[in-house]
Amino acid sequence: MAMMPKRMKFRKAQRGRLREKATRGNTVAHGEFGLQSLEHGLLTARQIEAGRMAATHFLQRQGRVYIRVFPHKPISRKPLETRMGKGKGEPEYWAATVKAGTMLFEIGGVTEDVARRAFSRVAHKMPFRCRFVLRRHAV
Repeated sequence: MAMMPKRMKFRKAQRGRLREKATRGNTVAHGEFGLQSLEHGLLTARQIEAGRMAATHFLQRQGRVYIRVFPHKPISRKPLETRMGKGKGEPEYWAATVKAGTMLFEIGGVTEDVARRAFSRVAHKMPFRCRFVLRRHAV
């Protein structure tokens, strides 16, 4: 089942723009290893689910996968062969707005080699370039 909010104050949202880099949610917080976006864009609920399935399938019940993004934004579309006007289209799917540097997924409880190979599979399913990052331990 794809992720979506339980309820929203407004059913339809404006497009907006993604320009700057992420200042929050850009470090490994829960696991030991993370997958960080290097570009900005929209990440649909289906792409998030595909990444989660790829990681959990590869790990085979080892470790834990953390999802750090949530699709809050409704993306609307007008039906095909519809004339212009008559208002905004109905919400088609849900997406997460991702800035450059946002942590997308994290993995804990596995070795670095296993995490790298798992995130390699997840990165293929993402619509933008990603990189593998390690947690910075306070010494």
